[in-house]
Amino acid sequence: MCDKNFVPAFRFMVVSDVHYKDAHTVERDRFEKAIEIAYRIARNHETYKKLDALFVVGDFADNGSEIQMRAFKDSIDRCVNKDETDVVITLASHEFSQKNGGEEAALERFSKIFNMPYDQHKVINGFHCISLTTTKGCRFDDNKKEFAAKALREAADDDPKKPIFFFQHPHCTDTVYGSICWGEDDLIPILANYPQVINFSGHSHAPINDPRSIHQRYFTALGTGSLSYFELDEFGKVYGTVPPKAENCAQMLIVEADKDNRVRVYPYDVLTDNYFPFVWKIDTPSDPSTFIYTDERYKTDIKPYFTEDARAWAEEIGKDSFVITFDQAKIDKDYVDGYDITVRNKATGAVEKQVSIWSEYYFFDMPKTLSQKIDGLKPDTEYEVEITAESFWLTESDNSLKTEFKTLAE
Repeated sequence: MCDKNFVPAFRFMVVSDVHYKDAHTVERDRFEKAIEIAYRIARNHETYKKLDALFVVGDFADNGSEIQMRAFKDSIDRCVNKDETDVVITLASHEFSQKNGGEEAALERFSKIFNMPYDQHKVINGFHCISLTTTKGCRFDDNKKEFAAKALREAADDDPKKPIFFFQHPHCTDTVYGSICWGEDDLIPILANYPQVINFSGHSHAPINDPRSIHQRYFTALGTGSLSYFELDEFGKVYGTVPPKAENCAQMLIVEADKDNRVRVYPYDVLTDNYFPFVWKIDTPSDPSTFIYTDERYKTDIKPYFTEDARAWAEEIGKDSFVITFDQAKIDKDYVDGYDITVRNKATGAVEKQVSIWSEYYFFDMPKTLSQKIDGLKPDTEYEVEITAESFWLTESDNSLKTEFKTLAE
């Protein structure tokens, strides 16, 4: 995944929404594995072998208890080379849980255990890194805004063309995927003055390999995923916003910048220990005219399609239900986002059921076939099923998969 024409001068990893519990759960193992992988990536590079920083963008603890914070600190102490790697942690709504005394108590615990400021402006290898902890849940009050504005001015004055890396827990509203339900707009008027900002945020648990998890308008925004469980920012799916097997989730970002201010972002699947098969490239962060991850991406003719040998079939047929299984569609860019499944009464043509599901693109090892149970049908009735595929950019397949079946008699 290494770009031979890109020599890093700065490398860091970003995670968020780790959700350490009081008990030892898989989140601890995933976080420690992520750190191990990041060091391995650094050591395997031909020329630049350092991991300069680890950024944790909020909700590292599930409810902010002292047990959780100390366990997280223990993982960092055992896994991070402090002589090489700066550790920067922000807090947010989960650390501020009222169960453990709320925001003020959480900040006191954090200061005592981690011995670091919860708002920081650091210069690492010549690159400005600004991190901001929320207040009142996931908002930013006037003091926070003043801190951000001052730090951004200083960073831009130092070098107006250099990327500024900015970290906070909630997304900026209407930027990356997940930011409609899980975004805040407090910082947008400040950040919008600095196109060279590369902004990292979590909160939504939205997959980082979703192409909408990078967004450019006034600045570059990136979602940071989760090491705990997936949640998606759509309400039209049959199972709501939390998909099946949502707990099979551990993703991080590896970020590199070079001496010419170019930035490369590598989304990584920690569970399977694999890069996702693409790199996000930001060659001129300070020039919005060069932005390529904009809303213009919705103006596309690229559509998913089913291959000639793809098929669908009904299984586990009962009196009022069945399971539809089908081969996944293809697309020439990104992934297939999801599918609409329509069940029609064969005799009348009336639609009796219509459901939407995701393609499970958020798993690195996404399945080649999908299955979905559909119920609420009539017994002893013939049905036709049609499946169409959807892209992230609101295009649908021109062809579809079809099959027929008959429910059992009562």
